[in-house]
Amino acid sequence: MSSQQRLFSRYAKDIKPGKLEWIGLRPAHYQPMQVQQQAQALQGLGLEGDHRSGKTPGSGRQITLISQEYIRQIAHFTGRQTVAPELLRRNLVISGINLTALRYQRFQIGTAVFEATALCHPCSRMDKALGQGGLVAMLGHGGLCAKIITSGTITVGDVVTVMTPQGELF
Repeated sequence: MSSQQRLFSRYAKDIKPGKLEWIGLRPAHYQPMQVQQQAQALQGLGLEGDHRSGKTPGSGRQITLISQEYIRQIAHFTGRQTVAPELLRRNLVISGINLTALRYQRFQIGTAVFEATALCHPCSRMDKALGQGGLVAMLGHGGLCAKIITSGTITVGDVVTVMTPQGELF
């Protein structure tokens, strides 16, 4: 376990469960997102039907996630009432959890287990999707990348639960 994992795991027991609000798949690079109610998380690959699942097996960027709370911040910073999740090109939208606290932690959604790896920084395409300043609005609010530790089914409405370093649910 890295020193960062040890640091973040000290607080894992204090992270309250959240909820999976939205699932989106990118069938191909630069193609529109496909909104789903359910998806299959494939260990070491990504979400079935998402273009990243066949790219780099074992990478730390098998899926991307963002919080509903971050999306509200992005809307505020862009002067919009709302921002549709598909514009942000993340796979999962969750609510009720401070994403920064999830870094380096394992968590379960449905029957799948994930491990948050790195921050998911916005790209210059966000200016096109959200208008001038979209990228800046997302700085610090781009979400997280994660890898899939255990395959399983995830469904909108599932609980998001942080696991102990030993793999138990809190």
